[in-house]
Order: sequence, then structure tokens, then C-alpha cells
Amino acid sequence: MIKQKINWDALGITASLACAIHCAILPLVLTSLPIFGINIIDNFSFEVIMIFLAFCIGAYSLYHGWKKHHHRTQPIIMFTVGILLLLAKQIWHQYQFYFLVPAVLLIITAHITNYRSCRVHNHAHEDDCDH
Repeated sequence: MIKQKINWDALGITASLACAIHCAILPLVLTSLPIFGINIIDNFSFEVIMIFLAFCIGAYSLYHGWKKHHHRTQPIIMFTVGILLLLAKQIWHQYQFYFLVPAVLLIITAHITNYRSCRVHNHAHEDDCDH
């Protein structure tokens, strides 16, 4: 049996990009869905599920990178601020576009920073590393 590893950073970047595409293009492309009785534009439940999905994937990815590889908090801080901005987008919905762009940029940058930090050849190992 072939054992494949999941690249959680790549998955986190993909989830963040999917969220950004959903938020930016969906209202433009899918405005005809209410005609068919389907409403996912400004659907609170759908938005919360997307934020929760991005949080779960990102938190696992960044924790893994921090714990096993680089011990840097910068990606975790960027990710946390990004998620908080996504939550702020839900609370202050009238300002959602002011929160969305920096949120997505911070989350993607956090994953890219984590990915690069995990790939540095002489990265820091501490006593708790198992590799």
C-alpha cells in the first residue's frame, strides 16, 4: 500500500483561495440562483461553514509546522488575525469587503510563510522534534 502525505499548507492555501473565489466571484456569476430557489449568496450558515473549514485546516497545518519544524509564531499570528477578520466580516456585514481582502491575504501569507519555513534546510529543531 502506498502511503501518501497530505501537504496541509497546500490544502490550507487552496481552501483560502476557494473562499476568496467564493466571496469575489460567486455574487457576480451566480446571481440567477434565487430564480431556482437556491440561495448561497450571503447565506450565513454557508459562510460560517467555510470559515470553520478554513480554520480547522489552517490551525492543523500551522500547528504541525510550528511543532515539528520551525517553532516560529509569525505564521500563527498572521493566520489568527486573518481568521478574526473573517469573523469580523460576519459580524459587521456592511463592511465585509474591507475585512475580506486583508483576511484572505493574511491567511494565504501565513500558509506560504509556514510552508517556506518548513522547507528550510537547516531549520531549528528542539528536543521535542521526532525527526
